[in-house]
Amino acid sequence: MSMKTQSSPSIPVIETDRLRLRAPNMADWSLYAAFMASDRAAHMGGPFTKAAAWGMFCHDVAQWHLMGHGSLMIDKRVDGTCIGQVGINAGPLFPEHELGWLLYPGFEGQGYALEAAAALRNWGFNVLGLKTLVSYIHCDNDKSRRLAERLGALLDEIAERHDPEDVVYRHVVVRT
Repeated sequence: MSMKTQSSPSIPVIETDRLRLRAPNMADWSLYAAFMASDRAAHMGGPFTKAAAWGMFCHDVAQWHLMGHGSLMIDKRVDGTCIGQVGINAGPLFPEHELGWLLYPGFEGQGYALEAAAALRNWGFNVLGLKTLVSYIHCDNDKSRRLAERLGALLDEIAERHDPEDVVYRHVVVRT
């Protein structure tokens, strides 16, 4: 009897002028867990328990093996500081492929989320061949709504959503 083994997917490292997007690892867990336990996770349904945050962290990693995409941590290239996460999510919890992002406290307002989200969006379009992505954003999350608009996404009022409090922004193919 022969057994086939599935090879692990290649998780990309995507570099921009200021950032390196790379695979999550255990060293990222403590900052991620602290963020998810804080009020800053409120627009994502949080704050979350440690167990719920662990499930979300594992989900972010597992998507690479199950779907060929997932979340990447955002590091500043200049010093390697991990400042947040950006991801392409899909599967049974998401009606469509979603582009999502989060920044840890102290790193907002410097263009990092825009730079990271644009880089992963372009990777999704150019490498995965996706034709569209959506961002599910809580209706009260004005900062993320403005970021989606700065990325060129348009409000899609008829798109399916998994949370009635979300608005949906649609990103269209940008070839680079």
